[in-house]
Amino acid sequence: MHIYNVTINIDETIHDEWLHWMKKEHIPDMLSTGKFTKALMSKVLVDEEMGGLTYSIQYTTKSKEILQKYYDEDANRLRATSERFAGKFVAFRTELEIVSEY
Repeated sequence: MHIYNVTINIDETIHDEWLHWMKKEHIPDMLSTGKFTKALMSKVLVDEEMGGLTYSIQYTTKSKEILQKYYDEDANRLRATSERFAGKFVAFRTELEIVSEY
């Protein structure tokens, strides 16, 4: 199993609109690709020097190959839907491999 983690710092001036969009549109759109089995959205509880609020969204997928298919087939289109928030967020992405689960 792999996790595709997206960490986002969002400007407080558009936070509520962005959070609604994430919950009602973007995360469901990500899951509708069929490439992820679940998503977990967490708020990071650390004050950022640059301000804003930070979230981590973790999308679970069965394999690195399926994640690559997401990059090839869906990533550009789904990332483009965030354009309305351009300049108001910073995002970075990491891939994690689940070693064990208890």
